[in-house]
Amino acid sequence: MCRRDRFASGLRRPTAPAAPDDGTDRLFITEKSGRVRVYHPDTGLASAPLLDITSSVDESGNERGLLGIALPPDFADSQDLYLAYTALPDGAVTLARYRLDESRLEPLLAQPHAEYSNHNGGQLAFGPDGKLYWSIGDGGGSGDPFRSGQRLDTLLGKIMRVDVSRACAPLAYCVPGDNPFVDTPGARPEIWLYGLRNPWRFSFDRADGSMWIGDVGQGRWEEIDHLPAGRGGLNLGWSCYEGLEKFEGGDCAPGAQHTEPVFTYSPYTGGCSVIGGHVYRGREYAGLVGGVYIATDYCSSTVWALRPDGRGGYEQAEIGEMPTQVTSVGTTVDGEFYVVNDLPGGLHRVSFAQEEPTCRVDRTVTAWGTGATVDLTVTNTGGTPVSGWTLAFPLSLGQTVVSDWNTELFQGGNAVSAANAPHNATIAPGASVTLGYLVEHTGDASPPPRFTLNGDACAVGR
Repeated sequence: MCRRDRFASGLRRPTAPAAPDDGTDRLFITEKSGRVRVYHPDTGLASAPLLDITSSVDESGNERGLLGIALPPDFADSQDLYLAYTALPDGAVTLARYRLDESRLEPLLAQPHAEYSNHNGGQLAFGPDGKLYWSIGDGGGSGDPFRSGQRLDTLLGKIMRVDVSRACAPLAYCVPGDNPFVDTPGARPEIWLYGLRNPWRFSFDRADGSMWIGDVGQGRWEEIDHLPAGRGGLNLGWSCYEGLEKFEGGDCAPGAQHTEPVFTYSPYTGGCSVIGGHVYRGREYAGLVGGVYIATDYCSSTVWALRPDGRGGYEQAEIGEMPTQVTSVGTTVDGEFYVVNDLPGGLHRVSFAQEEPTCRVDRTVTAWGTGATVDLTVTNTGGTPVSGWTLAFPLSLGQTVVSDWNTELFQGGNAVSAANAPHNATIAPGASVTLGYLVEHTGDASPPPRFTLNGDACAVGR
């Protein structure tokens, strides 16, 4: 179970935390308007900002502003940090270096982004190779109007990789020679990955260098991607695909190869925007969530837990809730988790605790052709009766409920809510109820992978 405690209030629309590896135990927190604030666990939130670039930042619209921060491995000596923001006067998405010892802002690279104020991306992170990675959304609007995702002549809808430790004139940075499109005519050589819609947050696993990306969907699917270390040049699908589903009216090049997400969920569950997180590599909760990727959603606040199952798939679970409107998940130098949330503006420390599920769901599937029946047995494993219940679960892509029994079932997108019938409204401790449904499918007849009973996550049996 994921828990969180507020550690600081008074932040104004915080967008991202970062931890300097300089022995100070501080956190730096960006605010949308263009300030970077400092938090220390002993003294709290400092009143004076670390830096203020509000005169350079366009914060118009909900998604513009100072969006990302990254600290280089040599920060303790260099006192340099890197910022991603939308710049005045025209909202160009900009990567800049800020020299703390000189209070000087040095823009390095900018992508015009004037037509729409949304989908700016804005994540910055140094990879295990020491290079700086930067995400930008597809240019905004709806449905990828500029066809940016599949184009290689623009930085929109991409994750870039650059070397900011040196300059290659006339550039203020260098393009690594092993970037995948360095020798592709007409392509921007900074591009590392393409086919993204709005990769607001991504991170690298400290243990294996793999990359996790939370890519915000159009309205049907939010997605999380997991890529092996060093795998540049991959096409993540947008706008040919949204999640695993073909996007109507999207840009699909003949013969293009797309890398599928490892996890998708529907906004019909109450979500609206995936907030990519990190793999937990701290010490305090290593026995509970070590090696587990944690992400959330800006609207639903659901906490998703994912990890490879060793067989090419991923185990997945809902393990609690974050505070409302989380904008970013950060880690301390030691790998412990903090989150910042947009409104009212706070910093929260994340903790994890073992809690036994109070319900279990066993599944039986009988499939044929394009149909399947799914029988579910819901057992109350808690100590108190459940009186009046709703079982919520997702369906696999292409499954449509045709009929159901022993429940009042509603399907919205891939999200199902199955409420009790009058005759089975109460489940005594240790008792079970059975329910089920008939689906038509397009090839995937697999049962639901996870369930919640009245909002509490259930163990999943056979």
